[in-house]
Amino acid sequence: MAPRRHGRGYGKNRPNSNRDRKRSPASPPSALLLDDSSTFIMDDDRDANPRSFPFSVKQQCWEKAEKVKGRDPDRWRRDALGNIVFRKLVGCPGCLCHDYDHILPYSKGGRSTLENCQVLQATVNRSKGNNTEVSRSDLMQKSAYCRVSGRDMDLLELSAFGNVRRGPDSGGCNIQ
Repeated sequence: MAPRRHGRGYGKNRPNSNRDRKRSPASPPSALLLDDSSTFIMDDDRDANPRSFPFSVKQQCWEKAEKVKGRDPDRWRRDALGNIVFRKLVGCPGCLCHDYDHILPYSKGGRSTLENCQVLQATVNRSKGNNTEVSRSDLMQKSAYCRVSGRDMDLLELSAFGNVRRGPDSGGCNIQ
């Protein structure tokens, strides 16, 4: 009887399979040997500027974005171009979706700091890419325009949070 194969040639009879390789422990931080002695400098800066913004920076970046009148500022903001964005919609291609954008692109030395962070509609951020010579009017043309009524915003809040909260400047009635 011939040896049994495990589907598509993977498994016991496959040479150099992952099963046969020795697993290496997580690689230690990189180091630089300065001279022939045993003097090393640890490369701690590799995590000092992550490509994505830390959670605390995202929180503060959201806070510095313009508020939408009559809406809960924890849920709704305007991006750097004035587009309305919804906090729960991050990274998707819709008109209410946003990204946390590096004003000076990361690939060109931009740091993941609050000073270099802005809330930007996701479609605009994708079209901006790592360009630094894009005008505001060019970016505005890339905006995914959508007309959103107060009722639409209420429905989004209901589906995402289970309730609707108004901002302190809503001008509506206060029930006591």
